[in-house]
Amino acid sequence: MTSELALIPQYIVSGITSGSIYALIALGFSLIYNASRIVNFAQGEFVMLGALTTISFSQERGLPLWAGAIAAVLFVTIVGLLLESGPLRQAKSKNHLILVMLTVGASIFMQGTSMLIWGKDSKTLPPIGGYEPIRILNASIIPQTIFILGVAGSFLLLLSLFFHHTRTGKAIRAVAEYPEGAALLGIPVRHLVMFSFGLSGALGAMAGILVTPLTTMSYQCGLMLGLKGFAAAVLGGFGSFLGSVLGGLTLGLMESLGAGLISSTYKDAIAFVLLLGILFCKPTGIIGEAKAHRV
Repeated sequence: MTSELALIPQYIVSGITSGSIYALIALGFSLIYNASRIVNFAQGEFVMLGALTTISFSQERGLPLWAGAIAAVLFVTIVGLLLESGPLRQAKSKNHLILVMLTVGASIFMQGTSMLIWGKDSKTLPPIGGYEPIRILNASIIPQTIFILGVAGSFLLLLSLFFHHTRTGKAIRAVAEYPEGAALLGIPVRHLVMFSFGLSGALGAMAGILVTPLTTMSYQCGLMLGLKGFAAAVLGGFGSFLGSVLGGLTLGLMESLGAGLISSTYKDAIAFVLLLGILFCKPTGIIGEAKAHRV
């Protein structure tokens, strides 16, 4: 037991790392939900596409890794824009349940297409800075982990500045608070919905690029990552940007500590059981009050 307690710093580092990825995915869910009241179940496929297209651009097309990553983010951003401007906008019924089912169909389509393009084998990306760990207290941290925390933290900071200090960001917040009122004020709600899908695609792609060097990626990995991001968004308070960050970090820590102190066999189950327990006590999530006032 003493040896397990000594490893808690390692579990915390691992939890914060995976939690940062979940937070980026959860932000994508919240962005689209706030702009359109749609839960985009293709968000996990944005993560998968970001990783696999980076692998194609860098390892098969010969681009430097950074250039391949930028190209992949742009590609998935376009996929997000096409998802909104295509099947969702052109759907004859605007019933939210039907639109959500369209995102499920888009998810299945992306999985099948990805399997045909990249095959069933898992692929990976080289980590930034190699595999030599850095010792801090009792935790061994590889440079890729520091890179993930730095990029994810910077991205979250930039998003915060965007939403609070730019006209477009403030307009998205206005749509999230009161879409009908925003439309009456002349805010182009439809364009902002499309922009939100593109930005959520970029967030998902970034999450996939960051996490792949620590694990592997295949055409079917987006499903579980999407579910983890969705769980993080619900845990934090669905639709809340701050809640998405807190929910992602909380879920990552719950998952890592549960796997380390109990059993890695039940890693996913532990996270979701604890999630259900928290939501049973506080169904609106961590930032539930802010969401309740908005609705």
